[in-house]
Amino acid sequence: MFTINPFAGLSGFISPLVMQVYVIAMILLVIGGTVLDMIHKKSARFFFIHAEKAKAAATRSLSGGEKTSIALKTIAGDVLASAEFCSPRRRISHLLTMYGFILFVATTAIMIFGYAGSATPSILPQLWHAGALMLCIGGYWFWFFIRVDMVAEGNAWYRVVRADLFILSLLATATFALIWSALQASSIDGWATLFFSLFILSSTVLFGGVLWSKFAHMFFKPAAAFQKRVAKADGSRDGLPAPADKPRQFGPGIKRLQPKNY
Repeated sequence: MFTINPFAGLSGFISPLVMQVYVIAMILLVIGGTVLDMIHKKSARFFFIHAEKAKAAATRSLSGGEKTSIALKTIAGDVLASAEFCSPRRRISHLLTMYGFILFVATTAIMIFGYAGSATPSILPQLWHAGALMLCIGGYWFWFFIRVDMVAEGNAWYRVVRADLFILSLLATATFALIWSALQASSIDGWATLFFSLFILSSTVLFGGVLWSKFAHMFFKPAAAFQKRVAKADGSRDGLPAPADKPRQFGPGIKRLQPKNY
């Protein structure tokens, strides 16, 4: 199972060209959904207005080298290591989900475009299955144990809102993919067809539902993290309202409770 390209087994009744067209269609849906999200929520406009205000409030000008250094620190810290999460378990869960998703999507594209109708190097399906497993471990850990503070909020794991569309469709895609691969490797054709259909359905919801989910946020977070570091370096942050992570000062005898990071 772990060394077999599941997409190669489809080439007998689904043309590799059809699979490739589907992948391209999903990419276009992500791009289109992200653009519509920016237009609908005016995210880009808000970001640039905030950046202009910060620039006007700056007390010093940053050189190109300083901005490059900040960009590298943003990539290394905020993007690759998810340094914004203070909770270790929240960070580990996020990293498992993020790198699992990257492995899963990247190897899917490589196997479909390069090896759907030919012999596949065993490392590719191994990475595909490893990515799906990492995604499931990180995602289910977040959903059942990190997402909700049962004591403080009293919300059950089965409470679902529209913003949960991304994580639920993501988990469904990885889960159905693993089950489909196992059934296909065991030559249980009827059930394999069913779970392949569910895999396609959930992945279509995942990539086609960008406008209604938090999928597009992953493209804005690095830019926001970079801008935050720039504002701190050029002094403009001191001229803006206090950020949410900086506790307000209260009168004597009044202690502000620190928010929990899940």
